[in-house]
Amino acid sequence: MTELSSIWYSLINWLSDGLLGLGGWQILVVTLVFTHLTIAAVTIYLHRSQAHRSLDLHAIPSHFFRFWLWMTTGMVTKEWVAIHRKHHAKCETVDDPHSPVAHGIKTVLLTGSELYRAEAKNRETLAKYGHGAPNDWIERNVYTRHSAMGVALMLIINVLLFGAIGVTVWAVQMIWIPITAAGIINGIGHFWGYRNFEAVDASTNVSPWGLIIGGEELHNNHHTYPTSAKLSVKPYEFDIGWAYIRALEMVGLAKVRKTPPQLKLGVVKAVADNQTLEALIANRYEVMAKYAGGLKQACADELDRLRAQGKQNTEGWSNMRLAKRWLHRDAEKIPAAVKAQVASACGQSADLSQLVTMREELRQLWTRTNVSAEQLVADLQAWCHRAENSGIAALQDFARTLRAARA
Repeated sequence: MTELSSIWYSLINWLSDGLLGLGGWQILVVTLVFTHLTIAAVTIYLHRSQAHRSLDLHAIPSHFFRFWLWMTTGMVTKEWVAIHRKHHAKCETVDDPHSPVAHGIKTVLLTGSELYRAEAKNRETLAKYGHGAPNDWIERNVYTRHSAMGVALMLIINVLLFGAIGVTVWAVQMIWIPITAAGIINGIGHFWGYRNFEAVDASTNVSPWGLIIGGEELHNNHHTYPTSAKLSVKPYEFDIGWAYIRALEMVGLAKVRKTPPQLKLGVVKAVADNQTLEALIANRYEVMAKYAGGLKQACADELDRLRAQGKQNTEGWSNMRLAKRWLHRDAEKIPAAVKAQVASACGQSADLSQLVTMREELRQLWTRTNVSAEQLVADLQAWCHRAENSGIAALQDFARTLRAARA
């Protein structure tokens, strides 16, 4: 009886404390480390390395990430890669596997993982977009064939290490990616946040500090430069995933293939030429971001003028505030509900109206595909000439910047 009691006591003790005997706060820290490791595996291995080929990973981190993701998510590399590539190829259309623009924010937030699983069964998607994913023996016979076995193994390990509370640790691990990736990034990252660049889709940066989701918070930056291994572009932005990649690169376990382009400025040329055009097209998103600054400043100047006249409560003031928010966006991205007010604000200022008109003319330099390079250079020269003779300081400064750009 004493021996049986001892066995029961040991079993109860083990269920309470597990093999490690950690306290509540210690288990919380370990859980956060586990989930963050999963995030790192998704952003570094699945996203940046496999889906976009923006870096090459050594076999050691590559195999570790595959094994860890098998245990903590059950996701198959080829399925994840194919679905993500299709998301970029069909972004914000009905064929986008998880666009809140096409499917609604509520659907993506609440059923994002179901959308993923449904698309993962689409053989056409896997065949068209899943090329280049691992297809070795362990992938075919373990990770893909027995994808559920890994998460079951993780449950056993957690219970052994932490006792009964290990089930809770496991549950947190299982919901982490559906919440952060399927919900926050695929949902909020195309619905709410700030935009550095006028990417063709609705992508936004959820936060300038990419800490919790491994840098994926910088989603607008990623959609602007999808093949870049680095997701931060502004001095105030931080991409922890990029810090991990640089650490791996420093010890020879990774090789970065591409980072965001940077507009290079040299001597201001007398006239724009072929190199100017090449630099403009290669850095068009950054160029338009700089132009947006001039538009916003023009709106701010108009608001100051209205304030000086005591017109803060007028319709003109309200329209100009809307204009400051939307005028730097492409015309098709301005909501129909506010287009009339924004147009009215433009009508209040000749300078603002000209800035908007010339913004669209500048954008046509890379959106027109049926025009020769020689004609585009001539159009760029004419644009710079009109800008410098406009009498608008923002346009004059911008034209000089363009003439200093080099490929």
